[in-house]
Amino acid sequence: MTKVMIHPATYENTREAVDRAFEIFPLQLQGKKVLIKPNVLRSSRAEEGIVTNPAVLRAVVEKVETLKPASIIVGDNPGLFNYGANEESFRSAGLMEAAKGYYQNIGNDSRKVDFNPAFLPTVSVSRAVLDADIVISLPKFKTHGLTVMTGAIKNSYGILPGAQKAWLHKESGGPVRFQEILVDVFRLRVPDLFIMDAVVGMEGNGPASPDLRDIGLILASDNAVAMDAIVATMMGCEPGSLRILQKAREVGLGDYDLSTIEVIGELKPLPDFKLPPFSGQAILSNETIQALIKNRMLMRPHADPELCTACGTCIDQCPVSALSMNEENLPLVNVDLCIACFCCQEICPEKAITLR
Repeated sequence: MTKVMIHPATYENTREAVDRAFEIFPLQLQGKKVLIKPNVLRSSRAEEGIVTNPAVLRAVVEKVETLKPASIIVGDNPGLFNYGANEESFRSAGLMEAAKGYYQNIGNDSRKVDFNPAFLPTVSVSRAVLDADIVISLPKFKTHGLTVMTGAIKNSYGILPGAQKAWLHKESGGPVRFQEILVDVFRLRVPDLFIMDAVVGMEGNGPASPDLRDIGLILASDNAVAMDAIVATMMGCEPGSLRILQKAREVGLGDYDLSTIEVIGELKPLPDFKLPPFSGQAILSNETIQALIKNRMLMRPHADPELCTACGTCIDQCPVSALSMNEENLPLVNVDLCIACFCCQEICPEKAITLR
């Protein structure tokens, strides 16, 4: 039987809940490489409730420090709005400071891995994620206009740097297939522990809704399906109605049936919780968002001749060898090979790569 912890918390006493999570779900971290991945959708202020709160991140970092890992990396790849702005997204929300010097721009380096050929044959995953011995995921309690809710499974979408996320949005063709894609991405590297910021949650048309909700909880589990089933129940949504959870159970990632989940704490549905439409129309019918997705898909890297020093770092780091030097000694992209991960932009020491 899987377990989900539900623990009362404020942002002032988060460490107590984090300590309890590690008691229930112990991890052997000594000598291990640990990656901590918050939910960093885009550049925002902490009080907007769009990203994992810095108090939660700091509490987890400080707890992990006591367990003597070989190394700690804190990182994420922001969503559609902030490609190439990883550091700014962390800094604006106070997450850079909360990371206590362990922040790393994980968009700098990636590795190509096989994916679902029905959508894309390969995707590029941040190397720091693939190389970690232990991955700790810090999702945020939020709604989402396309997937109804954002939780433990969807937080792993951030292991993909760059515009691949836009490509997969487009390739899915709709909410149901997009939820299946999220499970495929999640399976590339299943995290070892999930600690969710539900102190302040989000309702309405997330994942960047102004409708915040004081919930006062930290959730934890070592199984994403169980955690998301509890979150869906708290939101007043039947877990079995969500394709993301159906798909996850089908491929053996866990069970959303509440009878198979031991709740450590008190599970109470939130009264009058505002959910987005199940059809996904909140995003599918939003012309601004659809135009943004299309725009991101068309973006490709270009080198500024006034800044580029022809060092070749971008060429060396490209996971699909889509860049080469032209006769002017500038990196040139092969659009047929480029997978729009934009690692070249992230890694460029001269900040000479722009997206057009």
